[in-house]
Amino acid sequence: MANTAQSKKRARQSEARYAVNKARRSRIRTFLRKVEEALASGNSDAAAAALKAAQPELARGVSKGVLHKNTVSRKISRLASRVKSLPTA
Repeated sequence: MANTAQSKKRARQSEARYAVNKARRSRIRTFLRKVEEALASGNSDAAAAALKAAQPELARGVSKGVLHKNTVSRKISRLASRVKSLPTA
């Protein structure tokens, strides 16, 4: 349990950051799920649009410190290759 004023404040700040980061992670996962669903449906246009919408969200996750740069780079690369491999309509 926090005893000093400084440690109490740090505990409050930690809880606030946790809530913000949790919301950001959830938002990113929603965008990724939309890409996965579009890939599963086989619709290349929808998948490309979903990926285009997800990329800035992933990049924002990196800039805010929620996700690691290489993790996001790997995810975008793998999703892009899967979208590209879909047959065009």
